[in-house]
Amino acid sequence: MNWLAHIFLSEHNIDFQIGNYLADPLKAKAWEGANEDIKKAMKIHKLIDSYTDNHPTFKQSKNRLGNSGLLKAVVIDLTYDYLLTKNWHRYSNITLDKFLDDFYIKANANMHTLPDEAKQKLKSLIEFDLLNKYQSLEHLNQSFNRVDRRISFRVLKRDNVSRYYEIVCENIDEIEEDFLLFFPQLCNKVKENVNNSKLIHWKI
Repeated sequence: MNWLAHIFLSEHNIDFQIGNYLADPLKAKAWEGANEDIKKAMKIHKLIDSYTDNHPTFKQSKNRLGNSGLLKAVVIDLTYDYLLTKNWHRYSNITLDKFLDDFYIKANANMHTLPDEAKQKLKSLIEFDLLNKYQSLEHLNQSFNRVDRRISFRVLKRDNVSRYYEIVCENIDEIEEDFLLFFPQLCNKVKENVNNSKLIHWKI
């Protein structure tokens, strides 16, 4: 799952949400002095990634992109964020705009508590509104291009994310069926490992 999903799959607590996001760019290594919510969130991030990568429905979505490909998991992670955006009303009792506004405001207010590297990553997320870039398939294509610009030349010689865009579009209905089956199961897995009383933004 990508960043929007990770922040949604968090206790409704800004430190937890920040930790769940930062686990990706910081390789799930909390900094010295990080509070318990940050640390717990990074563990949940790893649980989410492991559960997702090993789930048969996620694997089925990857297989819809062809028999081979180095970056299929990345493509499906991004596509699932698009599908979460599209189906947000199924899972959240807070509109996406309000959810993101609340996160951005509180994250900015907590910025001073973070070390420089974490602060830089969070500032970029907010400045470029990267959680709100999945409103359409065209936006998804733009996100594919952004990822390609961050990938090393060594990897790009073997595969790139942008080449999957047409394949995703051709199979989007089937991938959406996969997502709608998979995401509630992922939510249930997260519920087993967090404080359910703090999932006040969840509808399911």
